Order: sequence, then structure tokens, then C-alpha cells
Amino acid sequence: MTVFLGTVLHFTDDPWVPCHEGHDDPKAYHLYDPGALVVRDGVVLWAGHHHECPREFVDHGRVVDHRGHLIVPGFVDPHIHSGQVDSIASPGGQLLPWLRDYMYPSEMRFADPDYARAATSFFFDRLLECGTTSACVYTTIHPHATDAFFAEAHLRRLRMVSGKLLMDDDNGGTVPKEYLDGPVEQAEEECRRLIDRWHHTGRLRYAVSPRFALTSTLKALRMAGRLYQESRHTDRPLWVQSHLAENRDEVRAVMEKFRDSLDPRSYLDVYDKCGLVGPRSMWGHSVWIDDEDRALLADAGAGAAFNPTSNLFLGSGLFDLDGAARARARVGLGTDVGGGTSYSMLQTMNEAYKVVAMANTYPHAVEEKHRKTLTGLRAFYLATLGGARALHLDEHIGSFRHGREADFVVLDWAATPLLKRRTEVARDFHERLFVLATLGDDRAVKQTYVLGEPVLRHRWTRREA
Repeated sequence: MTVFLGTVLHFTDDPWVPCHEGHDDPKAYHLYDPGALVVRDGVVLWAGHHHECPREFVDHGRVVDHRGHLIVPGFVDPHIHSGQVDSIASPGGQLLPWLRDYMYPSEMRFADPDYARAATSFFFDRLLECGTTSACVYTTIHPHATDAFFAEAHLRRLRMVSGKLLMDDDNGGTVPKEYLDGPVEQAEEECRRLIDRWHHTGRLRYAVSPRFALTSTLKALRMAGRLYQESRHTDRPLWVQSHLAENRDEVRAVMEKFRDSLDPRSYLDVYDKCGLVGPRSMWGHSVWIDDEDRALLADAGAGAAFNPTSNLFLGSGLFDLDGAARARARVGLGTDVGGGTSYSMLQTMNEAYKVVAMANTYPHAVEEKHRKTLTGLRAFYLATLGGARALHLDEHIGSFRHGREADFVVLDWAATPLLKRRTEVARDFHERLFVLATLGDDRAVKQTYVLGEPVLRHRWTRREA
């Protein structure tokens, strides 16, 4: 048993809901300063104020002192690509040409098993140094790359959701022929083999992963939906992940592609008519959707990934966080590397604040008196419990409730001179948290813990300075 001392913060609800007066709901979060987090056998035994910590824990447990630092649940990234580690920060205009010119060639390098293993190890190092302990991840079309991903995640004892990328339509020649699946039957067989090997192995979960509607035939989308649906009422249901309405050109192309075969009401309706929308389905971006789509996501128990750095980098649009919240849709904050430009959830919070502020200027925005800015508390909620809820993993991760898995991150208020100086003059905890969410990055991560154990962090900047 180990007792971790520090400022402890976690959430039991979304601080935006049901509060509508411009302030966070005080019942949605728990702040213990000074606090204590007690871990035994990799799970949370107790969290609370230090002076209320049961004596038996202190007397019989090992004490780890992180006083002066912030302890929060490990960050949960609901949308990121392990196959794009070497194509982050690739210029290329908007989504579709950028995929053609940079992402597909980069992902094709995973055809080499040695490269796939090395790149995957690098990917996990970057996540952990940024405090991200769980994620929903796209690999590539290569089954061995997904094997490498799950093997590395299992070795590191991480809770991860992933699956082999499904892609069998060259989208008018924009996808190289050699980077497409074979026959749909073969792709299904490969998925089933990976599911049998990895789904529910340790902390791993499998996601049926069509890339997006433009690079899948209707037959492939229906196959993916069938895999998902046949598992839904078993004791080992599958997850789904795909991209939704990221870019207006993409939306128009999808509606045209499936107009005759499905007569869809919207982009999301394409997926719904293929049986892919439901609980444990995660929809990346979801920028160009309407209220009816948001209601469908909420009613289905599906999740949306808010990817601010990617949406800004590619000029895709501004996610309507308030609209999603009003619909009671599940939302998590995602980096979307390599469209996103940082693995750091703190830097992603910084960009998320700007996206929310800009979205308030759009014609669809609600009246000014009802508009919300992104507070520090809500940013941290989205990066922890929000992501866990969006992925239907909140029974395991995302908070410090009793029995939850003890994945957490220790953050340094004074990691940089600027952060230290600004924090020292902050008026209260809420302002300090907002400063951390705005000025923080991977340098603010003092330590990452997985199942209560510290993770070796590779600080190459310090070694080579």
C-alpha cells in the first residue's frame, strides 16, 4: 500500500452540467489541498484530505511525497494515430490533400515490422511523458502493426483501445493502391484474429476501425457494423472508432458517395445505417454536424472527440462544445497526432480554450448571456473523466473513486520560469489551474504512474542539453 501526498483533484461529473450561470458546478469535482491518494494492488483505495486519511493507511503504507504538486487522474486521449509518429507537423493544406501527400506515405512505412515496433515504442514514450495513460488509437492497415501496438501496450500494462485500420476504397485515386485492404472477407478475417488475440487481454480493448467513409466501400462499412453489432450483447462487446465530419469538403464528398445507396440525412447517418453508431463508438472531430446528429450521439451513448489542435492546424473548423454539452453528448479532449501538433494534453487544453472562444462568434452560437468559456476545471474534466466516459471506460479509469485503476499524473506548478511566476500571483486555485492548462506542456509532468507504479520517463532534452 502506498500513500501519495499532494494536491489531489478529480471529477465525478461534468462541471458544465447542470450549471448554467457561468460557473463550474462545485458538486462535480473534488479538490483536496493538502490531499492524499492511497493505492493498493494497482487500484485506488482512498482519496481525500490529508488530515482525514485513516491512520492505518499512514502507519502501514509507504509514503510518497508530492506536496506542492498537483495529482490528477491520468489523461485519456480518445483520438490519436500511432501510425503518424513521423508525420506530425507536415504542411499540406486541408484534410484530403494532406492525407494524400503526407499521412498515407508515412503510415505505409509500418509495412516493415521492425519499423512498426520501434515507432510504436516511441509513440508510447511520448504519451507517458505527457501524462497520457489511456487512449483510443488508430494503427495502420497492417495486422502486424496492430499486433505490435497491443504487445507494447500490454508490456507496459496500459489501458488502451485500438484496432487494425480498415480502408478498401482509394477515394478517387488519392489512396495508394498498395495501401488498401484486400477483399473485405480477408480484412474481416484479420480483424477477427486480432480480436481473438487481444480483446480483453489485460487492459486492452479492440475497436473496429474504418478510417472514414470516403476510404471504405459500403460493403466494408457494413462488415464493420456487423462485427460491432454481433458483439454488443455479449460479455465482451467491441468498440468502434472512425472520423466524422472533420472538413466541409469531406462532408460533401461523403453525401455524394452514398446518396444513391443509402440516401443519408447526414454524414453520421451513413455510419448509423451501417450499424456503427452506439455505445463505445468514438467519432473523431464531429465538427460539421447538427443538433439532430448530436442528439443521436447522446441517445446512442456514442462519444465525440474534440480535437482542437488538429482542427486549427488543418483549417477544418471549430468544434461546438456548448452544442454537444446541451445535447448531453459524451465528449473527450483528443490530440489527434499527427494532425494535432502536440502529444501534450495540457497544450491541447490551451488550444481548446481558443476554439471555444472563437466558436462563440459563429452565427450558430447561443445568446451571449448563455455562452461558456472553457474553464480550467472543465478542461481537466474533458482530459480525464470526460474522455473515460466518452469511451465507456469510466468504471475503470478517469477518477479517483474507490476501486478505480490507479493511473495518475503529477504536475509541477513551477515547471518553467513563466509558469512559476504566473502561478505565484494567481488569486486562487481556479486561476492556477487555468494557468497550468494554458501555459503547461510536457515539462509540467513530474511523473506518470500506471497502476500505482512510476513510469520511467525519457527526458531527451535534458540528456542532450
